[in-house]
Amino acid sequence: MYSTTAQICGALTNIVMDPIMIYGLLGMPAMGVAGAAYATVLGQFVSWIIAFILQITKNKEIASGISYLKPNLSLIRGIYSVGVSAIIMQALMSFMTYGVNIIFGRVSASAVSAYGIFYKIQQFVYFAGFGLRDSITPLIAYNYGRGSYKRVKEGIKWGLIDTTVVMVIGLLILQLFAHPLAKVFGLTSQTEELCVLAMRIISTGFIFAGVNIASQGVFQALMSGNNSLVVSFLRLLVIPLPLAYIFTCLPKANFLMWWAFPIGEAVACIAAVFLLKRIYRKRVLTMKIWKK
Repeated sequence: MYSTTAQICGALTNIVMDPIMIYGLLGMPAMGVAGAAYATVLGQFVSWIIAFILQITKNKEIASGISYLKPNLSLIRGIYSVGVSAIIMQALMSFMTYGVNIIFGRVSASAVSAYGIFYKIQQFVYFAGFGLRDSITPLIAYNYGRGSYKRVKEGIKWGLIDTTVVMVIGLLILQLFAHPLAKVFGLTSQTEELCVLAMRIISTGFIFAGVNIASQGVFQALMSGNNSLVVSFLRLLVIPLPLAYIFTCLPKANFLMWWAFPIGEAVACIAAVFLLKRIYRKRVLTMKIWKK
């Protein structure tokens, strides 16, 4: 709850300050895009301050103090051995967005705008999947360390099922409410049409994205971060960007270019299932301690 409180306060700060700093409301100078950036940094700062205050005043479960700030190289090495793959995965999303904006810019500014809006909308769905992924990782990791074959097996099974169900629900919502969601942003008719098309086509990849996202949590739990990176590279860079470029060179670019994303998710899903089976045989089936 402390973490959630800090993050919500930061997000609300960002939302409130965005129009104020972009358009120059309440006596603030109008800063345009720079204002949006400043609002984001301000939101992050507010989250940090609130998290820090809650930690030292409310959180009794974790001891804090100057003595705990002394670096421990073995702990740092252990954290980064698991965390590097997650850091790179987050960075890849930014690289993909940057690449897509450049590629779609060859088609029209409306295509770039439509993708940017869809990207924000799809985050609500993906964040639900990411939340489940981040729950899968500690559950499986703990029980793997504990030697509980049954719990690890159940964690993998239900992690895959639950994440896929959430993503399918997101798919249905975007398919059913594509037009109302696009109208919220007051777009031109051309941009709105492209945004609806993007939602309808790209969201079909959510079926495969559930497996991809859940499997990445499993890989990290079973100390196989490299497999997570393989899936991320396939679904975010290796497949969608070259395909998007190729599709923008074809006659029906406005329709075809959106298919690069679900195709990327489908290819990554095939690789994820293959890698998941391999790591399951290597790590789970060979567990020496079998407990209920």
